[in-house]
Amino acid sequence: MPGYILSIDQGTTGSTAAVLSAEDASVLGKANHEFPQHYPRPGWVEHDLGEIWASVTAAIRDALAAASVRPGECRAIGITNQRETTVVWDRACGEPIHRAIVWQDRRTADVCRELRDAGHEAQVRERTGLVLDPYFSGTKVAWILDSVDGARPRAERGELAFGTIDSWLVFKLSGGATHVTDATNASRTLLYDIRRGAWDEELCAWLRVPRPMLPEVQPCAGHFAATRGVPGLPDGVPITGVAGDQQAALFGQTCFEVGDAKCTYGTGAFLLMNTGERPVSSNHGLLTTVAWQLGEQTTYALEGSAFVAGAAVQWLRDGLGLISSAAEVEAKARQVESSGDVVFVPALAGLGAPHWDPHARGLIYGLSRDTTAAHLCRATLEGIAFQITDLLTAMEADAGRPLSRLRVDGGAARNGLLMQFQADVLDVPVDRPANVETTALGAAYLAGLGAGLFPDLGAIVQAHRVERTFTPRIDAAAREAHLARWRGAVERAKSGAVS
Repeated sequence: MPGYILSIDQGTTGSTAAVLSAEDASVLGKANHEFPQHYPRPGWVEHDLGEIWASVTAAIRDALAAASVRPGECRAIGITNQRETTVVWDRACGEPIHRAIVWQDRRTADVCRELRDAGHEAQVRERTGLVLDPYFSGTKVAWILDSVDGARPRAERGELAFGTIDSWLVFKLSGGATHVTDATNASRTLLYDIRRGAWDEELCAWLRVPRPMLPEVQPCAGHFAATRGVPGLPDGVPITGVAGDQQAALFGQTCFEVGDAKCTYGTGAFLLMNTGERPVSSNHGLLTTVAWQLGEQTTYALEGSAFVAGAAVQWLRDGLGLISSAAEVEAKARQVESSGDVVFVPALAGLGAPHWDPHARGLIYGLSRDTTAAHLCRATLEGIAFQITDLLTAMEADAGRPLSRLRVDGGAARNGLLMQFQADVLDVPVDRPANVETTALGAAYLAGLGAGLFPDLGAIVQAHRVERTFTPRIDAAAREAHLARWRGAVERAKSGAVS
């Protein structure tokens, strides 16, 4: 009997567990448990690790029950996680010395500015593919060591361990036996040289992170550890796949060829494009990151994000009251044939790549007496698609190759009107998979590969199922007219353009 794969998707607001068939990767049961967010000060975001662990074990229990699977039938565990969130814990007792500092947290902005002023940014960018920003883990580690009494000397003696959430979960699942991470999560710390595939001593010194506290970096598929003392699971279940959430989604979308790209539409939107065995530097403010490592071979990706995607629809609901639920936006938008030349620039939190204007503001342009709530809903969906078009145009320029199709996932990918307009303005087909929750699917694929349940990538491609392909329906003139209106509105939304 093939058995089952348990996939754990530990996210920012909740933990999801899914049980998948090891034969065809179909989802047999899943469960999600949310946990509280903690905001000690403005700009600070923290998670309680006990609350996360409780949500993970509850999700595992309920997913197994939903799938009618006995825990002993699980043959492999895959983990995917919110990426840059930072944990420091005591190796001996396993207890965190501080709450986890979440990727959204901005408390180390001044430290990042000091590092830039010291002239380190170019070298950090070259070695890590990242920018000096409090988003990433390195400065968060130093903050914890400086803020907890006695922590820094203990870390230098090797008594404390640092990890992203994947590392901490493997430690917990293994009963404290293993301190490891994978290459994708390591590549988000500001401490890892993505070209050499190793922790960088000079980066550690600049960011004041003691080398003894760092985990061992392993490929994304292979034996990480085995369960020990986990509620609801027998001892000895192997953990064989780990990747950060966006890389897991890229893998889950089977973007195995150079030039393959996916977009995950959630509160924001994350785009990754496979660039193959060489890291590609960006001239448009995109990030260069590890896509995955299988054995000795590392695959790289370009990454860009739109700060506001599904959050724009939430704003229509909560801020303007135009809809009563996010699911209503498509039906409302379909009440009109077009946006009526209304353009919405969803710069509600500034503009990210390729514009990088944190002071830009959201803008609705082209209003008239004829404008209705339906026009605003349609313009909002179109604004999300326009942002993705800008990002993918930048990726094509950096990668030096055109996009042939876009693979999509995440909750907003269920919106057929949004996906059709995305295909129209990109002028490429858009593939939506049968399972739009591809982060958990990617972790399961990696676990199956690491456990030998899938013999190779070809078997994963065969298991992957596309539910619908959206093909472009508008001509070049109409497409250019749409994009011209968008570009004009973006210029008006940028800093100083509106007063």
